[in-house]
Amino acid sequence: MTPPARPSAEAVGAVVFDAYGTLFDVNAAAATLAPEIGPEAAALAELWRRKQLEYSWLRTLMGRHSDFWQVTADALDFAMEKLRLPIGVRPRLLELYFRLPPFADARPLLERCRRQGLKLAILSNGAPEMLNAAITHAGLTEFFDAVLSVEAVGLFKPRPEVYRLAVEHLGVPASRTVFVSANGWDVAGAAAFGFAAVWINRAGEPLERLPALPIAIVASLAELPQAVALD
Repeated sequence: MTPPARPSAEAVGAVVFDAYGTLFDVNAAAATLAPEIGPEAAALAELWRRKQLEYSWLRTLMGRHSDFWQVTADALDFAMEKLRLPIGVRPRLLELYFRLPPFADARPLLERCRRQGLKLAILSNGAPEMLNAAITHAGLTEFFDAVLSVEAVGLFKPRPEVYRLAVEHLGVPASRTVFVSANGWDVAGAAAFGFAAVWINRAGEPLERLPALPIAIVASLAELPQAVALD
């Protein structure tokens, strides 16, 4: 499959970011409490995230939507029981999820995009209160023209109805919108919708075997401007 053509710098009108794993470090909550959790901290972070995504997809398939905060709590409960971890750390893990730190390369990229006059948005599975808390805690509120949650449609990514929210709110066609995510499945969904999707592949994972390709694959947000000719 041939990757789609990259839009020219003049053609790009908006950049839309996934939140969790892309702008915010989803492993930070477990890492912060690693001294109390012990050697299972990394396994907890991985299993928590995996079940969080699985539950979002399964709820959409089942037609039984619940917001991402409930999904996050359910996923944590499963992971903690599976790993036989003490329940005492649960409240603090959930509290930490509301203030996940941004990746170090997030702010410089957002500043650069703003200087170029691009419209910027977050489009996330996260519930509105989760997203607002994370953005406020990170001091990134000023950068975004819109913070869009799947709660507006009651479906999780990668449903096309979710990606359409960005087009409707920003008024920029999908073909002129760069969509950025660290999740390969999310990139595939965005590309299938028609966005110029870029995969932030920090872990060096293989490409997902799904019927849509990103226009670029980079290792960090810092590499995005060169990858999509935003200079």
